[in-house]
Amino acid sequence: MSYNCHHILVAELVGLDHRKTVGVLYQVAFTVGLLALAGAAYVITNWRWLQLAVTLPNFVFLTYYWFVPESPRWLLSQNQKDKANEIIEHIAKKNKKPIPDTLQSLTANEDSGDKQVPSFKDLVRTPQIRKHTFILMYTWFTCAVVYQGLILHIGYTAENIYLDFFISAMVEFPAAFIIIVTVDRIGRRYPWAVGCFVTGLACLVTAFIPEGLQWLRLILGCLSRMGITLSLEMTCLVNAELYPTFIRNLGIMVCSSMCDLGGIITPFIVYRLSNVWKELPLIVFAVIGTFSGVLVLLLPETKGRALPETIEEAENLQK
Repeated sequence: MSYNCHHILVAELVGLDHRKTVGVLYQVAFTVGLLALAGAAYVITNWRWLQLAVTLPNFVFLTYYWFVPESPRWLLSQNQKDKANEIIEHIAKKNKKPIPDTLQSLTANEDSGDKQVPSFKDLVRTPQIRKHTFILMYTWFTCAVVYQGLILHIGYTAENIYLDFFISAMVEFPAAFIIIVTVDRIGRRYPWAVGCFVTGLACLVTAFIPEGLQWLRLILGCLSRMGITLSLEMTCLVNAELYPTFIRNLGIMVCSSMCDLGGIITPFIVYRLSNVWKELPLIVFAVIGTFSGVLVLLLPETKGRALPETIEEAENLQK
């Protein structure tokens, strides 16, 4: 849940010019955590103590209540304009910048109309948002299965699990760099789709590499890990850009819940199918990853576009 809230707050609190940079950089911290996990697991060999060591720092998140402001966009969608205006003025004062005219007009108006109440029906009621919802649900599911599956597959096949895990985590940094460089030049869809296709192709080829060529398997494994990381980070970024403000939280929650489902069934895919053929999970990852890339191309391009505030604006993204 904390991970999902990060996506929403980054999208709604950060301006258009810096949204992609902040959205990628905060996920780089996730990669740093993976590198630290490899070292911690090497030192703390008892899994219970390791679990305790990685869980305790999460209590720091409780302090976010006092340090992270509520989203002004959400407050405006709930007709709480006084609170939104207070937060906007505070942010403008800290940044030493004037409040944009568009925000001044939004917060200065008299309250009109009732607050918008999100509903599950809003995710499927209109054709474009319905399409976005189903595609994003599948991409979240695919990212979870392939990302976690590749990690589990390393544990199943690696010669040195700590070193291979560390090396595979390192390739997530190039994925973040590729996103920062490409999304404002090329757009969201094409780098996202390429990440899916690269993952699928690398997994497929790896499945047929002989055991003696461990160095080649490691290179292809890193390539597939980089591709799925790129896909996952793009999913996080674009998911928030496709929904209007009042259902953005609900939309991300519903779509990313498929990530949890994928995480539940991934161990069964890896270990059950590996009993049939050790490389069979990679074939599954290749198929679902490639299909995810095809679906991504059906989504609208959100490069340079403001976040939609209403159902109508979200529906018109395709245009």
